[in-house]
Amino acid sequence: MKIDRPQENEYPPFYAGYVARVPETEILEVLREQPKELKRIADSVGADKERFRYGSDKWSVRELFGHLVDAERFFGHRAFCISRGDANPLPGFDEKLYVSQSSYDSRSLSELVKDFSLLREANSRHLENLEATAFSREGVANGAKVTVRALAYIMTGHARHHLAVLRERYAIG
Repeated sequence: MKIDRPQENEYPPFYAGYVARVPETEILEVLREQPKELKRIADSVGADKERFRYGSDKWSVRELFGHLVDAERFFGHRAFCISRGDANPLPGFDEKLYVSQSSYDSRSLSELVKDFSLLREANSRHLENLEATAFSREGVANGAKVTVRALAYIMTGHARHHLAVLRERYAIG
């Protein structure tokens, strides 16, 4: 099934950069394939670099991957609820708080990639089995309107954003 790109009025301006990172039109395929890229990058990181931070107040490589896991949970939950027509406003999340309250720095990168991959598989399977009309359903998340279609692009673009951070600031990938 082909899913049209979301229009700018389908997501908050904050997410425009994430959506822009996804030029592809076959979003379901991109969602399915992205965990392979994360695994490839994680496999290139030596165990001695998994706790590396490029600044004292920045996340370690493990924490960055853990953040990807947290975000995948949140975006996937939002897409699920909105696709089902749930009109209840969905909460935002404080990514810094979530990472600070996690044990991500004590978990291996391979475990974190596995968590991400399993979540992404579940989210992808859900999206792949939706009727076409569900992708244009709109809900409210973190106080702003968003569609299921936009969330699929945001999920992909968010991970790409952080993979770019790994390349640019951590010299990984």
